[in-house]
Amino acid sequence: METVKVLGKGQIVIPAAIRKKYRIQPGMAIQIFEYGNMIYLSPPSIDPVKNARGCLSGQPSLATELLEDRKKDSKK
Repeated sequence: METVKVLGKGQIVIPAAIRKKYRIQPGMAIQIFEYGNMIYLSPPSIDPVKNARGCLSGQPSLATELLEDRKKDSKK
């Protein structure tokens, strides 16, 4: 994990090793999103659905919760 400083205009510098690894070039658009209390920077991708797979926790399972609620409702 790298630590960076926020500059006066809210800018940060992405460390060179990370820029090289993800082929981030000057002027390139970077996607930013937050989840919970985390901020994510992501280079744009050709298949964003494939790249987003697995980024969210599988727990709790919404499908499992819905099935349990339906079972409770059917018993009433």
